Amino acid sequence: MADEERVPSEQELREQLRKLKVSDVLVTSVFQISSLGYHKLSEEARDLEQARLAIEALRALIPVVAQAVPEQVKRDLEQMVANMQLAYAEAAKPSESD
Repeated sequence: MADEERVPSEQELREQLRKLKVSDVLVTSVFQISSLGYHKLSEEARDLEQARLAIEALRALIPVVAQAVPEQVKRDLEQMVANMQLAYAEAAKPSESD
């Protein structure tokens, strides 16, 4: 069996869990939600309801995440949400053909 197919033992999983920080998971989640939210704003995958949900989730999570990250990261996350809100507003505008 190749190394990448090897299933970790219970002890290895426990060790990984012991090392894992909630703040790391939250930051990863924020970036995943933002990526998905931006994708839902694209023309080919437009789903404004899902994009709005992503924005609202980020607005709820970022104040919590901000307590565990450096100030610059906090500012970057806040800017990311602001940019997504602007992109949402642009995407939500009625098209000229409407």
